[in-house]
Amino acid sequence: MFSSDNKKQKTTMETTSSQNIIAQGTKIVGDITSQGPFRIDGAIEGNVKTPGKVVVGKSGYIKGTLQGENADFEGKFSGKLHLTGTLSLKSTAHIEGEVIIGKLAVEPGATFNATCSMKGAVKALSNDQRKQEEAPQRPGSEKTA
Repeated sequence: MFSSDNKKQKTTMETTSSQNIIAQGTKIVGDITSQGPFRIDGAIEGNVKTPGKVVVGKSGYIKGTLQGENADFEGKFSGKLHLTGTLSLKSTAHIEGEVIIGKLAVEPGATFNATCSMKGAVKALSNDQRKQEEAPQRPGSEKTA
């Protein structure tokens, strides 16, 4: 009936690809924490925290704190935004507040009224590159490769 194998059994966790959706016309006041991605077309007043991606549609609005990996905005945000990855702003996006991100992509027409800190990876310069950047250029001299 029961097997007494001494083999290690693997435990697997299924990851869900379903997306959390806050529909247009829905307003949530409070904090939201999830392990999955979000699509927000309604309004949220509070804190949103997810290790996944957040997409805010044209009618979407977040007032509060957003923590996640990546975010695409077509709608509005007011508050503190902290992403480890990329913030993409479409032409209809309106962002106000404090922004801490890894990378930023902004389409023409987007409104970005925020203090912004980019915490991406720092690219190290080789000694040759440092010397070239630090060397004063004389008028009329050109760099040759």
